[in-house]
Amino acid sequence: MNWFINTLGSSVGKKLMMAVTGFGFILFLIGHLIGNLTIYAGKDAFVSYAGHLHSLEPVVRAMEAGLLFFAVVHILTGLILFYQNYTARPNRYAVNKRAGGRTLGSATMPYTGLIILAFVIFHLFNFTLADKTDRNIWDIVSASFSDPIYVFLYIASVFVVAVHVSHGFWSAFQTLGVNHPKYMPSIMAFSLLFSLIIAVGFGFIPLYVATIS
Repeated sequence: MNWFINTLGSSVGKKLMMAVTGFGFILFLIGHLIGNLTIYAGKDAFVSYAGHLHSLEPVVRAMEAGLLFFAVVHILTGLILFYQNYTARPNRYAVNKRAGGRTLGSATMPYTGLIILAFVIFHLFNFTLADKTDRNIWDIVSASFSDPIYVFLYIASVFVVAVHVSHGFWSAFQTLGVNHPKYMPSIMAFSLLFSLIIAVGFGFIPLYVATIS
């Protein structure tokens, strides 16, 4: 048991937790995007999809609890690693932060992570926790995306998610030991492709809803 605690307390252990929880969120993004794409099939299909999720409420609640646990671990671990890296570089301002092949995603991970957290909280209150007494999920989505400011914030936040994922996806593979010169270029390319799919897949939804509302 001590070796397990020591491993999680080490830098390698923390990065491992980041990788595992990160993969959990990637799976959530895939499932969430697939479900949201039913909106293109119209109101009935989207409401039916939401109703199906409601019928699986015990399973959904369990998954939400798991995601919440993953979020707490991912955020706290990420902040600890950021602080440790920050304090370990006393001459950080004398160094070019983009040196060594750093990308936009890698250079902004802590900041994009906090922006995503703020967006998720706002998104939950606006959709998941919204009052559904006299309206369904289609009505809520249509009302939200009829506001150009919300559309802009949503698309901007989705872009931030894509930037975060563009680095986090391949970095997680690297942390888990998949760091062979033969495979990493392909993994990094797929990571970029996946982030673009996330950006386009989620980003076009508010534009589509705004045009038909």
